[in-house]
Amino acid sequence: MKEEIFDELIASVKEGGAILRGEKKAARKFHMEAPDIKQIREGYKLTQEQFAAMMGISTSTLQNWEQGRRVPEGPAMMLLCVAKKHPEAILDAVCESSM
Repeated sequence: MKEEIFDELIASVKEGGAILRGEKKAARKFHMEAPDIKQIREGYKLTQEQFAAMMGISTSTLQNWEQGRRVPEGPAMMLLCVAKKHPEAILDAVCESSM
């Protein structure tokens, strides 16, 4: 690895650490509202158990999301957004992986 690229990488990691510690503000921040998870599941016409299995999460996690006790974060939030907007992509991926 070239020294210049390595130095940029180190600086980036240090900056990320400062942001996580609250010492520096992030240059940008993304905020996504949690989609209506029950509505998404009902759109697939699946039970909680079936939808949870399809999404690779526990039924209790799904129940917590649907009842508002917890909010999905990170990759789970993104996957739910894809499930809402592009159900065919989710179903295609699930069918491929179950073969």
